[in-house]
Amino acid sequence: MKTTIHRASTRGHANHGWLDTNHTFSFAHYYNPERIHFGALRVLNDDFVEGGMGFGTHPHDNMEIISIPLVGDLEHKDSMGNTTVISQNDVQIMSAGTGVQHSEYNRNKDKKVNFLQIWVFPKERNIKPRYDQKTFDPQARVNTLQEIVSPDGREGVQINQDAWFHMTSLQVGREITYDLKRKGNGLYIFVLNGDLTLAGEKLGRRDGIAIEGVGQVTLKAESDAEVLVMEVPMR
Repeated sequence: MKTTIHRASTRGHANHGWLDTNHTFSFAHYYNPERIHFGALRVLNDDFVEGGMGFGTHPHDNMEIISIPLVGDLEHKDSMGNTTVISQNDVQIMSAGTGVQHSEYNRNKDKKVNFLQIWVFPKERNIKPRYDQKTFDPQARVNTLQEIVSPDGREGVQINQDAWFHMTSLQVGREITYDLKRKGNGLYIFVLNGDLTLAGEKLGRRDGIAIEGVGQVTLKAESDAEVLVMEVPMR
């Protein structure tokens, strides 16, 4: 097993006034040659956007872009004709493929929105752009793994990659084991809230750990914890 820990305090950080953002991997003006990506996982941004502000229309291509609101509401518009609002317990994915333009704004004027912006390299390039969005029951992930992203889209939103994302809300003292879906994949585990013990390491709020060379891992909650588990191809 190979593990790499990214403490919350070591992430790249930028405050643009309207946007306060933390980058686990190199992004925009933050560059760390040791943190370019983890396998197919290219971007993990923890964004806080001021009321009424957001990202104007901009292009993407050949990238799987996942948005997970943690607090507040995010308004999305794109060149495929989608105009939607995503909120806490929603997960959105956009397969940019041959090219798409979109914008994202905090729908509320009086409070911040906090969301995760995650980019994954695609399995197939130049596909027709595609959009998917689903709402998940938070009670269905208490002390169990709730699938939110998958290649077939039967439970989670559909991704153009051999990747699976799960969320779990573990109560203090509880353990859960994750079995990898595909041989050779790696795991990136991101602690949203709480404290966790994993692979002999203690992790806190917004800490991340990259794990390679295992078939399963066991997570133990040292306090009530919310966790995002991302399984991605390493090549």
